[in-house]
Amino acid sequence: MNSTTPRWDAPVPASQYTVPSPSAIRAERHRLIESVRALRRLLDKRRSFELANQRRLNREARDRDRAETARGKALQRIHERQMRQEASLTRRLEGLDGKRESQEKGALADLRRQSIERALHNTYLTSSEVNGIGTGLIRDLAAHGIRTAADFERVSWGKAPNGKGGDVLYIHLTKGGKVHINGIGEHRGRPLLEWRQSALVRAEARAPRELPPDERHRIAEIIEAERECLRQELEETPRTAEATHAEAVRSHAEALDRLAADHREAADRATERRAEFDSMAERLLDLQGQLSEHIDRYGDAGRRVRRAEAHALRPLPEVPPLPSVPSPRAPAETTTPVSLTKATDRTVSLPAPGVRAGLGWLVPIVFLGLTSVLGVGEPDTTAPVWFRIGTRLVALAITAELLRLWIPRRRRRTAGAMPSGIGPMTAGALFALVSASMLADTDPNDGAGWAAGVVSLVLLVLGTILRMRKRTEG
Repeated sequence: MNSTTPRWDAPVPASQYTVPSPSAIRAERHRLIESVRALRRLLDKRRSFELANQRRLNREARDRDRAETARGKALQRIHERQMRQEASLTRRLEGLDGKRESQEKGALADLRRQSIERALHNTYLTSSEVNGIGTGLIRDLAAHGIRTAADFERVSWGKAPNGKGGDVLYIHLTKGGKVHINGIGEHRGRPLLEWRQSALVRAEARAPRELPPDERHRIAEIIEAERECLRQELEETPRTAEATHAEAVRSHAEALDRLAADHREAADRATERRAEFDSMAERLLDLQGQLSEHIDRYGDAGRRVRRAEAHALRPLPEVPPLPSVPSPRAPAETTTPVSLTKATDRTVSLPAPGVRAGLGWLVPIVFLGLTSVLGVGEPDTTAPVWFRIGTRLVALAITAELLRLWIPRRRRRTAGAMPSGIGPMTAGALFALVSASMLADTDPNDGAGWAAGVVSLVLLVLGTILRMRKRTEG
């Protein structure tokens, strides 16, 4: 009971406390506040980091989609190339029989031509063969290169070489050109040509009518070798296509592996960065606790730091969770790129696949555009100025609104139907302009203007109700 050992739970006398000076309290308070501010500035970068990370995930998903699309196109090209090659080889195989016949006909034609040429070259021109042509003319013809029936083709009439006299007879050489020989006119030229024609007829009659067996066998061997080559190409085509297909699949797998490796590396860096942000958040909470404890222990440090204290003790900002994007190894049908754009107009309907605003909306757009320029058809020039200006401004505003709603819904990426209620409201605006035009007339048409005004009011109310209902549902 009377022990001199002090008790740890006994209150310590106030005299033993060391109370800091006001300047030290304010300095410590400022240090804590500045530390909180620095951490807050660092933590403010977390949202931009999350947005950048989400864009990275979307970009990786797009890269994977492009890789899948490239793979599909490559496989389609390989299949189409295989089909074309097989069809071409099949057609060439089927046409080999016709090719054999054509080659045999061509070879027979060459053989006959060579036989005829040899026969004509062996038919020499003599004075006993052609009536009226003696030895002197034979020598003159030989001097000009005409010795056999193969040396000339035909005869014709033409002007004399010196330009004097009348027409003379020309002999057309087989090698080209023509010559005139004095003494050979019509009476000697006709027998000369008839001699050649008779020699040609005899040569054609003696020419072979069929190919020799060895030549026919040679052509058959050539065709058969080509047939075997085409058959081998036809058998090789599927194997080549299969090898190309395997190469395309391997390239696709390598591309996916690279994407997956990049994704894992980026995901590891993102995880480390998130761990840093979590650590900073814990440090910020600890500093806020120290600041609160300091405020509770030493009280107010002055009017100048109250606002800074309140700002430093604010709760941490909540970072909304962003929708996740599957990794590059996920199936393509489960991947949907996430948009980071904040929706600002809830009345605009989302784009619907296969739905696009119709071209029929050009009718009211063009009509209202012309109305904004020409007016509503004022019946006379006595219409008030405010009426003319007002109707044009209303038509211009409606035209601009319709274009703002219609143009994005015609584009491929933002295609969609026009918002609900726009049709009745546009019709109501048209009836309103028609009603205004009728009522502006000095001689109204028996209440037609008021009827158009009532219809306009009903349509405008109906369109407004539909728009409000759609907005409420959205």
